Parts: sequence; C-alpha cells; structure tokens
Amino acid sequence: MLEYVSTWGPSPQVTLMRKIQFENGEYYHVYNRGTDKRKIFLDVRDIKRFFQSMKEFNTPNTIGSIYERQFYRPKTSEKQKERLVDFVCYCLNPNHFHFILEQLIDKGVERFMHKLGSGYSTYFNKKYKRSGVLFQGAYKAKHIDSDTYLLHASAYVNLNHRIKGKQSLFSQSSWDEYVMVQQENFCNKDIVLNQFGSVSRYREFAENALQDIRKRKTLARELEM
Repeated sequence: MLEYVSTWGPSPQVTLMRKIQFENGEYYHVYNRGTDKRKIFLDVRDIKRFFQSMKEFNTPNTIGSIYERQFYRPKTSEKQKERLVDFVCYCLNPNHFHFILEQLIDKGVERFMHKLGSGYSTYFNKKYKRSGVLFQGAYKAKHIDSDTYLLHASAYVNLNHRIKGKQSLFSQSSWDEYVMVQQENFCNKDIVLNQFGSVSRYREFAENALQDIRKRKTLARELEM
C-alpha cells in the first residue's frame, strides 16, 4: 500500500491510506524527502546528477550505468525516445523534491520512480561512503483531478524553493523555464501556460499563490502554539 499523506501540498491537509492507481494521461504530484529529513543534495554536483537521472531514467529501456554513459553517447533510436512520464514541473530542494508528472505508458510513474530512486541512492551512497536507505520510505503521490488543482499545484512546485523565503544554493526548479526564455525545454508546460494566455499572467498567478501558501503555513504554526 502506498501512503498518501497531504502535508506539504497546496490543498487542505488530509490523511488517507490507499493504493494509487496510476492511469495514462493523468497528472500526479509526486514527492519524497531524505530519511530522517536528511539532505539528499550536498553540493551542486549532486543536483546536476539527480537532474541528469531525471532525463536518463525516463525511458522504458534499460540504460545501464549513467557514469559509463558519460564516456560514450549511444545512438538514439525512435524506440529509445519513448518516455515513461512527462514532467510538467519540478523542484529539487536540499532534503526533498517535488514533481508533477503525466503518466505516458502503463506503470510509467512507478517504473520511473523506481529507476530514479535506486539509481540516485547508489550514486549517493558510493560517493559519500554510506549504506542504507536514502529516501524516507515510498514516494508519496496525489492524483491531480482538476484544472484548478493542476494550476495551484504547479505554482506550489515551481516556487517550492521560495516558500521559506530564502533559496538554498542547492535548489533547482522549473520556475525559470516557465517565466524566462530558455534554450532547453525540459518540461511540458503547455497544459499550464495555455490556460493563462501569457507568461506574465502565469507569473502573477503563481506569485500570488505563493503568498497564500506562506500565510496558511504561518497560520498553521500559530494554531499549534
């Protein structure tokens, strides 16, 4: 059973236990953090390696070692271009990450997350001479079942590194890709941006949503006092 616990997301806090039935063409907020809240990115190279893994492991084919692939670049066939998921947006923080993914093929989310988690854990443990699990149990996933939810979730993920005000040096998100002209288009942004008509309108919406998220978090802390 996959634990489904909404504690970081833009929607009201709920706690459910159920198995997610991932479906092709549907969108999901997927996230996890380091075990015991430990940092999973300790330097810029770790962030780059994780982002590279997000690209390389997004295939139904076996790719072998990412390290070995740095020394040669295999020819890419049409079959190899097939992806497990599409990224809508992402945010990598020092001790946790958030994705919004669209599943493209059967079990795409599950296969991608397994490859990503095991591959990066192997890299991290070898680099820092440690053993054991790196991530806090199974990744969490929430089905995004409406356009409104998708738009607010995109703002939450794109700006997650700014929720606490100060951005870490070891953070990276798709925010710049949404609001600036970039050479590389890693994310499939059309499902979000096409609903605003312009980048500036999306920027305004997302930054207003960020202020609301900060207010709710402040209120939650005050109520716990």
